[in-house]
Amino acid sequence: MAGLKRRRRLHGFSVNRLIPNAITLMALCSGLSAIRAALEDNWQLAVVGIVVAMVLDGLDGPVARLMKGTSEFGAQLDSLADFVNFGVVPALVIYLWAMDGTGGLAWAVSLFFAICCGMRLARFNTSLLDENPPPWASKFFTGIPAPCGAGLILLPMVLSFELGDDFFRSSILNGVMLVAVGALFVSTIPTYSSKRIRIPRRYVGLVLLGFAVCIMMLYSTPWVSLSVAGIGYLVSIILAQFSYRNTRNKMMAQEAKHPEEKSSEADQVEEKPDNKKEPSE
Repeated sequence: MAGLKRRRRLHGFSVNRLIPNAITLMALCSGLSAIRAALEDNWQLAVVGIVVAMVLDGLDGPVARLMKGTSEFGAQLDSLADFVNFGVVPALVIYLWAMDGTGGLAWAVSLFFAICCGMRLARFNTSLLDENPPPWASKFFTGIPAPCGAGLILLPMVLSFELGDDFFRSSILNGVMLVAVGALFVSTIPTYSSKRIRIPRRYVGLVLLGFAVCIMMLYSTPWVSLSVAGIGYLVSIILAQFSYRNTRNKMMAQEAKHPEEKSSEADQVEEKPDNKKEPSE
């Protein structure tokens, strides 16, 4: 009887759930392959492996929602893959590139970055359980996302491909980058979230044209393009602080003007039955 139930479960498993998970596994393979490239001193290929993992990481979620193949298994697999691809792999690549043979402190710094990435992902997963987050929080991340952090610590290496590694391969510079970006992982500073961006219909053509130009630039001058993207993201972190304050102040002012709407929404939440299913291991 148990075998019959097991066959039914396998028979009824949707292929739609396999495709997003397959994309996640492809990203994991790409990230892990960057370690092999680093061990062979093929630093450009190592960067490419991590960048491909970033691209695939950005695709698996939308593909899962589009194909209605979201699952708790896929969410957990994606989180573990993010920790490996954007926490463990970049720290190890930078250690091998700039800090190998410089002592135990360099290894401790690399561990610090990986641990901070894991803590950031754990905090993000637990924040999804908050049923009543502040309304302005949906437009911002808390701390920097894991793929962006991986991109930032690779920035000195990418710059060295164009400008030489006399300065950018310094163990001190890369150690400071690992500590700084690790601190940004676990910080509470707001950063922009692209998930809530809505493009007006009249600008769709321009956005698609700009996307095509970015792809052409990435193909023709990859290291310059990645360097510009990394520096641009650093600037966006600064701009996000002002944007967050303005957005929070405006929404708090609106709530102060209409407190009765907030209280009615809270009453509706209290009256709603709790049908949330307990997580299973």
